Amino acid sequence: MTPRASPLVVKVGGSLFDRVAPLIEIFLEVGRPVLIVPGGGKFADLVRRLDVSDTAGHWMAIAGMEQFGWYIASHGIPAVTGLASPAGVSVLLPYCTLREADPLPHSWSATSDTIAAWVARELALDLLLLKSVDGIRHRHHLVPRIDDPGLAPEEVDPLFLPFVFEHGVRTRVVNGRHGDRVRGTLRDEAVIGTLINPRF
Repeated sequence: MTPRASPLVVKVGGSLFDRVAPLIEIFLEVGRPVLIVPGGGKFADLVRRLDVSDTAGHWMAIAGMEQFGWYIASHGIPAVTGLASPAGVSVLLPYCTLREADPLPHSWSATSDTIAAWVARELALDLLLLKSVDGIRHRHHLVPRIDDPGLAPEEVDPLFLPFVFEHGVRTRVVNGRHGDRVRGTLRDEAVIGTLINPRF
């Protein structure tokens, strides 16, 4: 990989809570500029169990993302509150930015996946979704590439595919529990996962 590798938005799913330290090590080792968007994880799961309005649940879940963001930052990388293309490895604390822009519906149809896609669109960057699955499946088979925004996969929230296709956000979905796959993706190598490329 050359030093000119373009910056990347990387959503670290909440299910990867126990993998934060090794993931940050990989990001720093590869040297590609990365803006991490934290998932909601256990913080958002708590909100799901509460009897609150859609709007209250929306902002509480985003506050949960912010808590996970601070946990990620505690591993020695800077936390940022505004949208800017990263120069190194940093993590976005999204609450204030999203309160100001309020770009998405207040419902569970738009979770941290679509929020990460919105961040990538705002910065005109590609997106990497790191999850605890190998990619997106259709009829029990891993799909290496998605060209149809009409699919409704369980691995991402319902608004995610329509959003990335409408806004041309090139995305890869990769299992964040496999360091070799994360490393390869950051280097633009072919790895097991799913490519969503609306700009074909």
